[in-house]
Amino acid sequence: MKTVDLTEIPALPKLYVSAVGTAARQKLSGNRGSSALPEVRHSVKGASVDVGRLTAFQNVLRMPVKDDLPSGFVHAFAFPVAMSVMAREDFPLPLLGMVHLRNTVEHLAPIDFRQSLDILAWAENLRGHRAGTQVDMIVEVSSNAELLWRGNSTYLAKGVFLPGIDEVTARDKEQFEPPAPTARWRLGAGIGREYAQVSGDFNPIHLTALSAKVLGMRQQIAHGMYMASRIVQEATPPGVDAFAWEISFEAPVYLPANLGVAIDENLDDGQWHGTTFSAWNEKSRRRHFHGSISPRS
Repeated sequence: MKTVDLTEIPALPKLYVSAVGTAARQKLSGNRGSSALPEVRHSVKGASVDVGRLTAFQNVLRMPVKDDLPSGFVHAFAFPVAMSVMAREDFPLPLLGMVHLRNTVEHLAPIDFRQSLDILAWAENLRGHRAGTQVDMIVEVSSNAELLWRGNSTYLAKGVFLPGIDEVTARDKEQFEPPAPTARWRLGAGIGREYAQVSGDFNPIHLTALSAKVLGMRQQIAHGMYMASRIVQEATPPGVDAFAWEISFEAPVYLPANLGVAIDENLDDGQWHGTTFSAWNEKSRRRHFHGSISPRS
């Protein structure tokens, strides 16, 4: 697989503009091109974290201000490199309107904001979904050749069925009965814009009702990574430096929203063995996301 070295972390707004141009050209030609993923990795070396951006991120996510990077911030910091792969002309799925399905992350060691970081991103596992086509975006963050963080984000191109990709039949939905909440989140209509400012992710589906409707949503929705970053921070015990987490998104959170949240720690003789969590709409009782966090040695 070929590696393309980028001179810096791309700016997400420019990538979205590029995606609009790519979509327009593909629409005019009536052809999305290949059903294969590009055999390429994008790389940025020696990236540095802006402490002001880190502090703003921690404030919006209601996190303590610390020198170590929150796991969700690492995703936000490295995400533009993955998105630059998705914005390529030879990427077979449309970037705009992509739906975030799940994340699995290995946070292997504490990452100080002063460390120089190398980022590597690529796409793999193009496959069918009952509602379209999904793909995994892999991101690795290292420092001095030591792997510190590895994330796998799965996205769905809704309504896009590529030739040669097998369709998947719908499965019966898992029944969900909301547990007793351990917390409640009140998400205002502007939280998408607030998170966009600190993450750089200005996807129109998160900003306003009008911009979301243009892309087929009835109103703006919360960023999946806002919720993932916040729940991982709240559900990981203090002092845990190495851990793995996963989250699956089941239904969009239309803003404003009131969410019930349940965090369940597995403790044995005071030792933490992991945490499960879920969140749901308190009115409709529909689950929005669920997942788990586990310690790593």
